[in-house]
Amino acid sequence: MKKAILRVTVLMLFVTSVAGTFFASDASASYNSSNWMGSISDNTSLSSLSIPGTHDSGALYEPIYGTAKNQDLTIAEQLSVGVRYLDIRTRHYKDAFTIHHGAVYQNQNFDDVLNAVISFLNNNPTETVIMSVKEEHTAADNTRSYEDTFNWYVSKNPDKWLMTNHVPTLGEARGKIVLLRRFQAAQLPKGIDATSWQDNTTFTIQNAANLKIQDYYKVSDRNKKWNDIQNMYHEANSSNPSWLYINFTSGYNPGLFGIPNIRTIANDINPKVNQFFSTNTHGRFGITVMDFITGDHASKIISTNF
Repeated sequence: MKKAILRVTVLMLFVTSVAGTFFASDASASYNSSNWMGSISDNTSLSSLSIPGTHDSGALYEPIYGTAKNQDLTIAEQLSVGVRYLDIRTRHYKDAFTIHHGAVYQNQNFDDVLNAVISFLNNNPTETVIMSVKEEHTAADNTRSYEDTFNWYVSKNPDKWLMTNHVPTLGEARGKIVLLRRFQAAQLPKGIDATSWQDNTTFTIQNAANLKIQDYYKVSDRNKKWNDIQNMYHEANSSNPSWLYINFTSGYNPGLFGIPNIRTIANDINPKVNQFFSTNTHGRFGITVMDFITGDHASKIISTNF
């Protein structure tokens, strides 16, 4: 009887994590936070996955507490815990890109971001990174367009970029950066076109790629924010299988004189996200875009794919 129970236990579908290693499906396949996409079929669309992501991924610095920092982990650390969606905000300055959150320079440049991402992909070729690129703050002292400067960065490692305008499969995207473009471009196709991004709401974008995005970030009502997040999760899990759902759990509380308090929202919402994925352990939930993501957050999201 004990042997029979053991056999049933081994054959059961389960997902667990031990010291960063996850065991999926029939218990014979395992993955860790650096290579979890390697256990998923090539013909799987990125829209079919649950993907951990970060909002203002490069924002690790703030002059006043609570006003500009969005992450505790560096880009390299985010990728190592399983993040596969990065939200990169770049100021166009002297024909180069600096990383900004609003007016606050984040003590790193676009080359630093790309070096971290490309190094990760070279070491983990089964993975892909969806990178949202958006112009931030005020351009200054440039002799060329934002697009031209972006093209210059791409030209350094053209084989590491996937510029398709549709949502690709993992087979198409492995080892590459999938561009989600939030800037205007004359040369097309240049990534998934998200230039019609709307402000502080839930909205859809329909072109070669169909996107639904929840980005209610001026959070005056935390209950509304959490309801918006849950509604997106439930829709992603039950509807529109070819659509890419991007669900921002991030936001800030507009404080005195409009000064933001970022941590107040993260401190309230992040535990609810953890609880949601502790209960909803399997299914397709789209991209979760978080402030102050941790390895625990990421592992719970990742495990729903298996």
